[in-house]
Amino acid sequence: MRSAIQYISNKWPFWNRTDGADHFFVVPHDFAACFHYQEEKAIERGILPLLRRATLVQTFGQENHVCLKEGSIIIPPYAPPQKMQAHLISPDTPRSIFVYFRGLFYDTGNDPEGGYYARGARASLWENFKSNPLFDISTDHPATYYEDMQRAVFCLCPLGWAPWSPRLVEAVVFGCIPVIIADDIVLPFADAIPWEEIGVFVEEKDVPKLDTILTSMPIDDILRKQRLLANPSMKQAMLFPQPAQPRDAFHQILNGLARKLPHPEGTYLQPGDKHLNWTAGPVGDLKPW
Repeated sequence: MRSAIQYISNKWPFWNRTDGADHFFVVPHDFAACFHYQEEKAIERGILPLLRRATLVQTFGQENHVCLKEGSIIIPPYAPPQKMQAHLISPDTPRSIFVYFRGLFYDTGNDPEGGYYARGARASLWENFKSNPLFDISTDHPATYYEDMQRAVFCLCPLGWAPWSPRLVEAVVFGCIPVIIADDIVLPFADAIPWEEIGVFVEEKDVPKLDTILTSMPIDDILRKQRLLANPSMKQAMLFPQPAQPRDAFHQILNGLARKLPHPEGTYLQPGDKHLNWTAGPVGDLKPW
């Protein structure tokens, strides 16, 4: 990234007007512009100094985290629209599954002690509800995964190593009420999608009480959330179809960028001014382009 930005700033005049403040970067890594998939190392490295004036378009969003830059545009992770479209079933199909989840509960390869993955939330899910008939949870990923989500009332969206997950997109698209278990998560397009109204938020420490929380929810609240999720515009805002379509996720990103315009006068630098230090970071990172 340092080499690429050096090349850009030498070849074109635009970067040097603002030290990158009028540029944006898409950084869809687990921990965004910290550029590492392990949180500990990501935090240690921090956001690449040369990107600290730019706008970041990132899937990672967690409050008060080193890797979330103020002013970033939080976007949903990619889920294939055509593939999901191919698995749609009749909207009249009864939702006969109360709670649905498919995925890892333990990551023994990276977390042999079992206490760090998902901050223990997924392990707690398994230990508390593996035998509960209301909970259809498993590590198996069946061919009917998408169809099953359309038969479920609640779809669990617990954090993994990072708080975001494609399950969030899948749940919204398939009208399954997302149960978001990820403390301090910053959700995508929060100005366009009423997350509090369509989802259920459960703190990680409250996972053992999940059955009580969900079974005690008034039926009117469940029906209201389902009606909101049935709105096509809600689904459209979470998807990246090809080619792009009005009000889809791509256009939500454009709206987010547009809200940052026009730039205040102070964004532009006087000739010779610099805010960023090219030498910040490991010397070995800066390779000839």
